[in-house]
Amino acid sequence: MRSGNGKSDLDMETGELDVDHELPAAADEPQEEPRAQTAPAESAPLQGEIAKLKEERNALLERVARLQAEFENARKRAAREQQEFKDFALADAIKNLLPILDSFDRALATPQEKHADFRAGVELINKQLHDAMAKLGLRPVPAKDEPFDPRLHEAIEMVDTHAARDNHVLEELQRGYKLKERLLRPAMVRVARNPKK
Repeated sequence: MRSGNGKSDLDMETGELDVDHELPAAADEPQEEPRAQTAPAESAPLQGEIAKLKEERNALLERVARLQAEFENARKRAAREQQEFKDFALADAIKNLLPILDSFDRALATPQEKHADFRAGVELINKQLHDAMAKLGLRPVPAKDEPFDPRLHEAIEMVDTHAARDNHVLEELQRGYKLKERLLRPAMVRVARNPKK
């Protein structure tokens, strides 16, 4: 049985409480606050964390940009120093060749009636040039009568002959050179072939 106010009553016959229907909340009872109203209070710490992360990101981006600029400057400085070293080495090499140019100039300025000594002058210039190159570390590759070495020699022709031992250099057609331990140019050679029967 229900009373007129809509609230549950005790059923007189059974003694049970009738609770089949929910009663509407009274107007004067406090209602639960909606979650949307509490969101700004909860997001304040998140906003602070986001701002902190943005600051860290900006600091890292600035650091990366600074490191990139430093790297680019170091690369340019290394390239400039390398070019300066090359220029210095080239200047030093050319300085060693200047006396040879002077000797050529003097030989060509010699009057025609004195050409009898021309060969001696050319031989002197040749010696000066080889001496200057030796100072720079240039060495000729040994070839004639040496065993053929494909690392140092370039065989142009195999010649059947008994004038040299088998697989030895018979004739040097163009001299090879090494700069210190580096091969600049192999010697062009003819190689003897006389296999023993």
